[in-house]
Amino acid sequence: MNSYKRVIEIIDANLIHCLIPIILTLIVIEFVFKKRFETKKVLNLICWLIILYSIVTWTYSLIAMIFYPEEFAFIERATGPYSWAYWTMFLSALILPFTLFIKKLSSNFYYVLFVAIFMKIGFYFERFVIIVTNYHRDYGTQRKNVEFTDSFSFGILMIFIQGIIIALTSLAIFEIIKKKKRQSKVL
Repeated sequence: MNSYKRVIEIIDANLIHCLIPIILTLIVIEFVFKKRFETKKVLNLICWLIILYSIVTWTYSLIAMIFYPEEFAFIERATGPYSWAYWTMFLSALILPFTLFIKKLSSNFYYVLFVAIFMKIGFYFERFVIIVTNYHRDYGTQRKNVEFTDSFSFGILMIFIQGIIIALTSLAIFEIIKKKKRQSKVL
């Protein structure tokens, strides 16, 4: 279970947090270069990664609720005084990405950006639910979240830089694949 959680954390840190800058970079490249690059293929890859991430997160949550119910206070958070925030988190971070199975929606840059923004909103509502319910139930915190408060602007900058690098790298990979296909057709 710890390795499964670690995989989710790695995907979170390197891809999901960078979704908005990745998609914005793709939108700018599509707008500036007008079908010159394989932006639709990269967008399709991003959509499938979002769906895969949602499936992995969903299964992790289900397994955790079944085998470790004391660590995951699902029912308390889903029916308690902050249930509105929990269900906002649940719908935006876990349910909305599954709408990307609809081809017409997943090929639209702006809809995928909408899904990415709502996944971020869901992520912050998750933090809100955990922190507020802990204080509400007077659990207190065992460790302070200094990383988020001290380096917020630095973190935002790094997420945008990482997102732009991921988008450009993905485009470069698809361009190399396109050139290799052209060379193999010529030969």
